[in-house]
Amino acid sequence: MLSYQHAYHAGNLADVHKHALLAWMLGYLTRKDKPLSYIETHAGRGLYDLSGPEAARTGEAVQGIARAVDWFPADHPYARALAQIRAQHGVDAYPGSPLIAATLLRPTDHIHLAELHPAEHSALKSVVSGRIGQVRKTDGAALAHSLCPPEPRRGLMLIDPSWEVKTDYDTWPKLLRQLHAKWNVGILCLWYPVLISGAERAMVNRLGAELPQGWRHEVRFPPARPGHGMVGSGLFVLNPPFGLDAEAARLRARFDGLGRSASR
Repeated sequence: MLSYQHAYHAGNLADVHKHALLAWMLGYLTRKDKPLSYIETHAGRGLYDLSGPEAARTGEAVQGIARAVDWFPADHPYARALAQIRAQHGVDAYPGSPLIAATLLRPTDHIHLAELHPAEHSALKSVVSGRIGQVRKTDGAALAHSLCPPEPRRGLMLIDPSWEVKTDYDTWPKLLRQLHAKWNVGILCLWYPVLISGAERAMVNRLGAELPQGWRHEVRFPPARPGHGMVGSGLFVLNPPFGLDAEAARLRARFDGLGRSASR
C-alpha cells in the first residue's frame, strides 16, 4: 500500500521481534562459506531516524528498541547490526530489515529488494548503494515470483506487508504457498501483526492447516499508546533453521517480562 510509512513505527516492539529473529537466521546461514540468496518483498527505506518527528509522534520506538536494546549480547547478529549502523549514522539510527541484511551478509551473497513506494524506494537506493546490486521499484509479489527459485537456491525470503488492506490476509498466505512450491528449500518468513481485533487469527489458523510443517512464533506486548490496536507480533516460517526454537524461547522470555512489568 503506497500510503504506508514505516518511519512512524520503526524500532517498535514488533520490529524488535521480527528483526532479532531475522538477524539470528542470517547469522546462522552465514556460518557456512556457501553463498545464499536474500529476498525481501516490502523493503521500506532501510534506515530510520528515531529522533525524527515520525517516531516522536507515535512513541513506538521509545516503547520498543529503547527498552529492548540491552536484551542482546554484543555478539548477537541483531546487536552487531545495530552497533555497526549506529557507528556509521549516529545513536538515533535504526536499520530496517534490508539494511540489517546488507550489514550481516557477505559480498558473495545475492540480495534482492522490492519497494514500490517512490520516496521509500529512492531512500532505500541511497542507503544501500554500493552494498548490494538489486533494489527494484516493483511489486513484491511479482519480484518474488520472478526470482523463485533463486540462484543460489540456499537462502531466505522475508514477506513483510503493511497489512493495511483487508485482502492481504488472503493474498500473502496464498503467495507463501505458491513460493514454497517453487522454492521448497528456501527459508520463507511471513511476518504478521497480532491485533486486538483478532483480524489475523483466521489467516494464522489457515496457515497452520494448509502448511502444517510451518513454524510459528508469537509474542505479546502492551499497546504502545492508548487505543493502539497492535498487541503482539507473529512470524510464520517454512524450513526454519536448526536452533531457531531455542532463540525464540529466549526472546519470548524477554517479552513476557514486559507484560509482567506492565501489570505491576
